[in-house]
Amino acid sequence: MASPDRILVIKHSALGDFVLATASFQAIRRAHPDAHIVLLTTKPYVSLGEASGLFDAVWTDPRASLKRPGALFGLIGRVRQGLFDRVYDLQRSQRTRLYFTLLRLTLLGRRPPEWVGPAPGASHRTTGHTDRRHIAEREASQLRAVGIEVGAPDLSFLDSDLQPFDLPARIALLVPGGAPHRPAKRWPAINFAELGRYLAGQGITPVLIGTQAEAREIAQIREACPAARDLHGRTSFADLAALGRRAEVTVGNDTGPMHVIAAAGGACVVLFSHESDPERISPRGPWVAIRRKPSLQDLPVEEVIAALPQATTGEHKPGQTFS
Repeated sequence: MASPDRILVIKHSALGDFVLATASFQAIRRAHPDAHIVLLTTKPYVSLGEASGLFDAVWTDPRASLKRPGALFGLIGRVRQGLFDRVYDLQRSQRTRLYFTLLRLTLLGRRPPEWVGPAPGASHRTTGHTDRRHIAEREASQLRAVGIEVGAPDLSFLDSDLQPFDLPARIALLVPGGAPHRPAKRWPAINFAELGRYLAGQGITPVLIGTQAEAREIAQIREACPAARDLHGRTSFADLAALGRRAEVTVGNDTGPMHVIAAAGGACVVLFSHESDPERISPRGPWVAIRRKPSLQDLPVEEVIAALPQATTGEHKPGQTFS
């Protein structure tokens, strides 16, 4: 087949995975500068896909199962009518394998689009999507199989005016949240408060970032660290990127906003427990330091403070793990 004119890119995933995939999105656009490219993603990431400027259209995937056949086959019909020449399956999941199968079954004799992904029967079947490499490296390998080289993600398209927040000159971001169903991924709020007091003593105002789901933890931190500023529930993706660039450092758990801030160029110290493996899923960016303990209850504030100069002076490599 000649260079594809119509391309579908599939990426659902969580915020961190989506941010890491930005490098792949940009590589695909560089490889196909004149193609009509559509992103299929989930509702939380539609605005990010649109803001990137890389796609001619962004479609919302209802993530319907066979228990909702109307919605599922409605999506397959829409993909079929899109007349795509190639599909890049960057989600690499059982769901997207189902899409591949249903699309082939419903084409009624028409030639299926090229499919770049792990689905059995794909025209460009890739392997290694479940190995121990970092997800960014696995995705780069997937695209390299079709001659596309992936670079570092560029989040310069995410920016905002921070004046409405009325922040002081020197700030550090604290990100105490994480997946609600995985509390072991969270460093204790009292430790964030102690870190905040240390930063305040250095003349740096701690700024708390999170969603309404972290309201309780953030209230605990503010009670123990009155100098902290509270922006929870007030920041967009663009705000996170701009704040990360402005901050002297960001310290947070293994959670999506840390990926945004790291990829945007902010200096980050990311805290990991046994719940997730930084070798596979850590944020990527120019200044990322990792602190890891089997239980974050056992990670003392002093160890995190010791990482701050490393994160801000560049005396480490992205993804470096400190024991």
